[in-house]
Formats: sequence, structure tokens, C-alpha cells
Amino acid sequence: MKKVVWLLLLLPLITRAQERKQAVLAKDVRDSLQAAKADSLSVPQVDLYDVARRKFGKKILASGKNDTNFVHPVISVIPAAGYTLTTRVAFTISGNMAFRFAPGLKASTITASAAYTQNKQFTVPIESNLWLHHDLYNLVGDYRLYKYPQSTFGLGTDTWIGNEDPMDYQYYRFYEVLMRRIIPDLYFGAGYIIDLHENIKDEEGIKNFPLDSLSSYLLYGGGKRSISSGITINALYDHRDYSINPTRGWYFNFQYRSSIIALGSTTNWHSVIVDLRKYFRFPEQSRNILALWSYNWLVVKGNPPYLDLPSTSWDPFSSTGRGYIQGRFRGAQMVYQEAEYRFAITANGLFGGVIFVNGQTFSAAQGTPLEKLQPGIGLGLRVKLNKVSGTNVCIDYGFGTQGSKGLFINIGELF
Repeated sequence: MKKVVWLLLLLPLITRAQERKQAVLAKDVRDSLQAAKADSLSVPQVDLYDVARRKFGKKILASGKNDTNFVHPVISVIPAAGYTLTTRVAFTISGNMAFRFAPGLKASTITASAAYTQNKQFTVPIESNLWLHHDLYNLVGDYRLYKYPQSTFGLGTDTWIGNEDPMDYQYYRFYEVLMRRIIPDLYFGAGYIIDLHENIKDEEGIKNFPLDSLSSYLLYGGGKRSISSGITINALYDHRDYSINPTRGWYFNFQYRSSIIALGSTTNWHSVIVDLRKYFRFPEQSRNILALWSYNWLVVKGNPPYLDLPSTSWDPFSSTGRGYIQGRFRGAQMVYQEAEYRFAITANGLFGGVIFVNGQTFSAAQGTPLEKLQPGIGLGLRVKLNKVSGTNVCIDYGFGTQGSKGLFINIGELF
């Protein structure tokens, strides 16, 4: 009985000693984890150019920190051959240039590529994002020259993948938007944009449909040529740390487009694009990034030409809908959401990986409701092309519904 009493008297002391011991142990574990994280963050970063220099006997430029205040242009160029759902075998040369007009200012970027594919597609897209006059102005350009055979599959997300309608056309795009800073990171402005499709062919689409039916393109109105020309009103909030490969911050872009016959459009129509993104480190003391994206493209009035309707992977950077071929879904309203987790594979940053999940839903013609949500999932490899600008070679494999799957290759993160 006395032993039990003494045990009861000593139990609080024993418990407090155990708690202190566990607290010390927990603190040691936390300190060890923080030290390990600090060590991983201080590891000199390496890119493909370093690998090339080492291969040819030159010393690797090993710096614990990237020069994030670079002023001189940082150029990344890579030729490649690959395979995607849209192109089949493709030969490309892609690159970007990043620079600042002064240390501490936002990084301006110019991205360009040229490609020829097994599907006899020839593409030259050029995108520019320039920060001018001490970040007071933002000038955004998007120019494209496409010789582009590409299939469509009807309107909405309830369409069947076997309902393929091969088409061919030439496509020219000129977008230029100028915005002025109102308060830090918030810009308002306007621009002029034009989409021109010429020599549109849909003969194969007619052959592939029953005699008493027509392809969705011909049912929508058809035609050999279409023009969408008009003005835009834009708002931008950009609080990201980097534009090419963000690690934290918010991005919000709003565009109201008015395409009118008076400026050369085939029809009068109006649309809204709302692009919202969020980036943060996860865990906080690591290089791993959780990136969230919401892209919503809505026709609010009128009927755009068929090829100017919202469509999978026809956003400015052809990024939406990994897991599906470009143009797989099309309609008057598009609602799209995506989450991607970007993680380091090697501490030196040369190799990384991603896992992603997305979902998209479209309405069919104007005035119809949104249809079935079509999900996409996948994973990918990242190879550091340029550690200063943060440019990666992105190789992803995605899966969609109805057996849709394929390889997707890009220079720079998709969003």
C-alpha cells in the first residue's frame, strides 16, 4: 500500500520529467529538421548549362543563391523532338529571354518557339510581357502564325471522343495590351486584339458524318474565313515573386473583350476571361510549391466564330486541359480548375517532379447550361534549363476520360 502511495506521489514528478524529456527530444527533432531544410535550401543550384560546362571540362558555376536581380538578359534556348496528342511527332526550337530594366524591378520576359509536326502543322507563337518605366506600365503581346490542321469534337463536354471532325486552316493572331499601375501590383488598361482564320476546310468532317447530319462546325455556321477584331479592357494584379516559375504570391487577370463588326469582325460578340492563381511553398521551409489555378472564359453576348469559342488548351499559353488533345472540348462557357504540386527530386534543383489534377466543364451553344465535368490527372518531370530565370523543361503525361491520354512538353511552367 505504501508503495502505491509513494508511486501516486511521485507520478506527477515522473510525468513532468517525461514531458520535459519529450519536449527536449521534440525540440531536437525540430532543430534537426530546420537544419536539414536550411541545408537543402543552401545547396548550390545546377542547370543544364552547368552540366554542359562540366561535360566539357569547365568549372560549374556553383552559387548558393540565384541572382534574382539579374539585369542583363538571361536567354534559354533548347531544340527538341517529341510527341504530343495534338502534333504526333514534332520538331521544335523553343526559348525565352528574361531581364530587368533595373535591379529590384519586375522581370520582363519574351517567349518564342517554332515547330513543324507529323500532322503537317507549322506554328510560330511569340509572347511578350514587358515592365516599363520603373514598373509603371505593363505591355503584354501575343502574336501567332499557324498552319494548323486540327480536329474538333463538337460543342460542350458531353461529346464523344470518336466524333472527330478533322479541319484545316491558317491562323493569325495579334494581341497587344497596355496597362498602367494604379497602386503597387495593381494595373488597369486596354488593348486591341484580332484573331483571323483563313482557308478553313471541313470536307473530311462532312464525310465522317451520316448523310442526314452535318459536323458541329457546319451546323454552327461554317464558312471559309472568320475574323474577330476588337478592343479589350483589362485589370491585372500580380504579386508573384517571379513570373516564369513563381514560388509564392497571387496573380489575377481580368479581360473584357468586345469584338464588333465596325472593326472588321464577322459578328458582334463579347466575352470575359477571369484568370486567378495562387502559389505558396509547402512545406514552408522547402523548395516545393503548391500552385492553384482557376481559368474561366465566358461568352456573355453574341455568337463568336466557331474557332474563336472557348476551347481546351486555347488559352494564351496553351496550358489548360493536360490529359486531352487541344480543342477536345469547345463551347460558349468554359470553367476550369487545376492544382499542381511541384517538388524537388535532387537538392541541387536539376531534377524535379510534379503531380497535377484538373477539371473542365463547357456549355454547348450560347444560352445552354454547363455540362459534365471532365477531369484530368497526371505527373511530370522537370529539368532545370536555366537556374537564374527558373526556366524548366517540362515533360508531363496526363490522363483524361474516354481513354484520352498523352505526352505534353513545354518550356517553362504551364501556369
